[in-house]
Amino acid sequence: MSRILVVEDSPTVLYTVSRMLTEGGYQVMTAKDGEEAMSLAINERPSLVLLDVILPKLNGYQVCRRMKSTPATAQIPVIMITSKTKDNDRFWGLEQGADDYVTKPFDVRQLLDVVNRFVPQAR
Repeated sequence: MSRILVVEDSPTVLYTVSRMLTEGGYQVMTAKDGEEAMSLAINERPSLVLLDVILPKLNGYQVCRRMKSTPATAQIPVIMITSKTKDNDRFWGLEQGADDYVTKPFDVRQLLDVVNRFVPQAR
């Protein structure tokens, strides 16, 4: 079963995304700040990371840059999910190594379609 790390400090968004993924047949791990995200990514090696940009301790850009420059996590796809909607925000996220960039508010089906492009569904 594919494991997805959801990194989000908003309890509402964390719940919504986690539930959607669980119902989609994925195993979900969660982190509420950038440092916890890095630790889980290195130790658990998820199939995919859904990463908010605005986070405590390390922001999503920093986490993505560190993941992509760390051999143990460099190949893990990262999809940024953020309320930062400007073109330069998207550019900066992709420049840090993100594999895709989804803006909030997002459609749950759209997000699941993006996830499914990177990791196979369990069911």
